[in-house]
Amino acid sequence: MKNYWWKFLGVLLLIYTFVFGLLTPLKTGITAASPYSLQAGQTQVVTVQGYNSFFTKEKEKLRAWLKTGSEFALAASQIEAVDDRTVKLTFHVPAHLPTDSKVKDFTLLIDSPADGASILPGGLSIKQDSVNEAAGKALWTASPISQLHEKEAITFPFRNILGETIRNTYYHVPMWMAMFIILIGAVVFSIKYLINPDADYDRKAMALTNVGLLLGILGLITGAIWAKNTWGKYWSWDVKQNMTAIALLIYSAYFVLRASFEDPEKKARISAVFNIFAFASIVPLIYIIPKLTDSLHPGAGGNIAFGSQDLDNTMRMIFYPAIIGWALLGLWIGEVILRTARIRERILDA
Repeated sequence: MKNYWWKFLGVLLLIYTFVFGLLTPLKTGITAASPYSLQAGQTQVVTVQGYNSFFTKEKEKLRAWLKTGSEFALAASQIEAVDDRTVKLTFHVPAHLPTDSKVKDFTLLIDSPADGASILPGGLSIKQDSVNEAAGKALWTASPISQLHEKEAITFPFRNILGETIRNTYYHVPMWMAMFIILIGAVVFSIKYLINPDADYDRKAMALTNVGLLLGILGLITGAIWAKNTWGKYWSWDVKQNMTAIALLIYSAYFVLRASFEDPEKKARISAVFNIFAFASIVPLIYIIPKLTDSLHPGAGGNIAFGSQDLDNTMRMIFYPAIIGWALLGLWIGEVILRTARIRERILDA
């Protein structure tokens, strides 16, 4: 039993990932504000829709601002909590804005003792008829933002574009990282075979490459599902998606190549060389090329990757165990494939 501890660990880590990754709630957020466009110099009423919010709790202590940058903010003059998910904010918008442009996007911020602080970045756009930046700066500095509340609970960060799909961080990303760990093992055994042509090295490389390709396909599928919810389509022909598909096709060719040879030694030797080539190609295809052009994918083509607020400490408690869990599960599957290959060869040799 002690020899199988890593298998139990992998299963336990994935169970932990699924249970806490799916059941832990998101922080309070703001999903929409209407109307989106406001006019400077007028009194405007904005209806805000919250997520996981409890606006009616301590509603007399609700506060709200329109803000831009760290210096300029305008407090709501009146706040009406319609229900837990809806609040109406009244703003007396000054005639001038703290900017030299006629149209400016402002972040909406709501602070509640029950929910903590929630923001909607660029949630409202304000248009001014005439530009007077100096007057605007004076008018927008009279409502400082201070003493914001923080909700005391174990929650995941709420991001307006991601919403609940942020939970896919525990599956899509760790699968790719586990894939790389497995494929590194595969290429190591391929190199070992070329140095010392032991048939078991070839079997191990083949088994791990099988698992790596499986994890890559699962990563591509979970990525497509995520793309549908955030980009609007399962497949947008984004450079990251295209390069990933090409990389997986290259690895698929590894098995086509193996099936093309009957001589075991020739099959193993050519497969080992191709496996090294495939691993050498996957890094530029997935990580370098997407950074050289525009991409919707985080971390590629000028689109920023997850920051400290997107992958906070609560998420790290699940994210890193998920990587270990998927990697251990992959090794277990690889071991099963390896044992099956050994048994098949013994039957054929009998």
